[in-house]
Amino acid sequence: MDVSFVLEGLVVLAAIVMGTRSGGVGVGLWGGLGTAILVFVFGEAPGEPPAAAMAIILAVVTTAALMQAAGGVDWMVAMAARVIEKRPNQITLIAPLTAFVFSIGAGTSNIIYPLLPVIYDVSYRNNIRPSRPLTVTVVQSGIALAASPVSAAMAAMLTLTEVAPYNLGLTEILAITIPACVVAIIVTGLVVNRMWKELDEDPEVQALIASGALAAPGAGAGPTPATSPATAVAGVGTTTSGTDTASAGSTAVADAPPQPPVDPTPASAALTYTSRGRNSALAFFAGVVVIVLLGLFPDLRPSFPVEGEGTVPIDMTTTIVLVMFTAAVAILFLGRPPVQDVPDQSVFKAGMVSAIALFGIAWMTATFISAHEEFIINTIGGWVNDYKFLFALAVFLVAALTTSQSTATRTIVPIGLAAGLAPGLVTGMWAGALGGVYVLPANGTQIAAANFDLTGTTKLGTKLLDHSFFVPNLILSVTAVVVGSVIGLIFF
Repeated sequence: MDVSFVLEGLVVLAAIVMGTRSGGVGVGLWGGLGTAILVFVFGEAPGEPPAAAMAIILAVVTTAALMQAAGGVDWMVAMAARVIEKRPNQITLIAPLTAFVFSIGAGTSNIIYPLLPVIYDVSYRNNIRPSRPLTVTVVQSGIALAASPVSAAMAAMLTLTEVAPYNLGLTEILAITIPACVVAIIVTGLVVNRMWKELDEDPEVQALIASGALAAPGAGAGPTPATSPATAVAGVGTTTSGTDTASAGSTAVADAPPQPPVDPTPASAALTYTSRGRNSALAFFAGVVVIVLLGLFPDLRPSFPVEGEGTVPIDMTTTIVLVMFTAAVAILFLGRPPVQDVPDQSVFKAGMVSAIALFGIAWMTATFISAHEEFIINTIGGWVNDYKFLFALAVFLVAALTTSQSTATRTIVPIGLAAGLAPGLVTGMWAGALGGVYVLPANGTQIAAANFDLTGTTKLGTKLLDHSFFVPNLILSVTAVVVGSVIGLIFF
């Protein structure tokens, strides 16, 4: 094995580990340092900076933050809550599927924060163990971003696969990831619905009811922590190192002990929105629909002559950026958000952290792969092709360590493609393996779900892997990897 490959590989791994320990923008900073060492110490030519992915993230994040400032997120949450409350007995399926739709539409998992108290309230009122719908709803957001046209993870993936010789565009990626994710959510919901004890058989819950700390099911879930959609989206609990799945927020809910039930009003009754918020959300969703249509029908995109290729449509990176900026201007008129408040929105802050983390890691990975592409193809390519699951495992582990879907994408996907794996197979395994972000109970959404569940059935555990989310997440990820791989191999 080439000595320089090993030494430089250790540099890359060390940068990822140190970035993970720093968290947030630290991931990108350590990635930048790793790039500098590869260039100045080992004399490797700098790789291509991820300019296209950065452009998509900046355009989408700015537009989404405008929507949030106009109250669009409040409208989305209120609509999702109505859907969840219509079929309370099927909440373990309905809640995660509803959250999935809104997660892929908004391009962020932050949307599920204000849904958590609603899910808890509806499930407990109907004598359903809250940990069942709560865990599935949380972990689905790990893979949902692989099915979103406007997520940071999709931006990173698209810039890797839509180029020759892979030629796997947005439409093809969504054709693999959406059905894989939906099947995985349904399978996970059905399995989890049979896990753990029923509420009337759980001695811990019955003790809370007997002491008066908790109302009996059906008498009121009592009191759901007071959190408006705006503050809930900002995050609940402690901060984490994640750049895609969590952002900093208040610790008020985490520190507040359960109180005796006093208000039987459903939690969704507190979720309000304005007409401007509704209009801004609809404008944002219209932009997402246009992006999908332009990806599905390339002839709708403007075409220009390219030397040696004739007349070709503009690429999807340019398309996404232009459509998102157009949607942003529409939001300015329809939602009239206070533009000065945009940088303070949780979506904007999380998006900027994601962009910085992605930039440093992606640049370092591109530099390393371009320097050793032949060796990777000839050696590592053989390993991965013989044991294809190693690729999914690598994405899963990096996602677990960094709690960032986009970082895992830019770190491992280029290696899988360079190793010779079929792009359809890579995409299918990638979608499910992104669930690794919830292996450890360190994300804001996990902490929030545990704190909103006043019955105590949703646990963070004490031994890293004994938390309530681990088994549902494992079922979800494995199912999505298998289904996505089959779809990718058969059709692409």
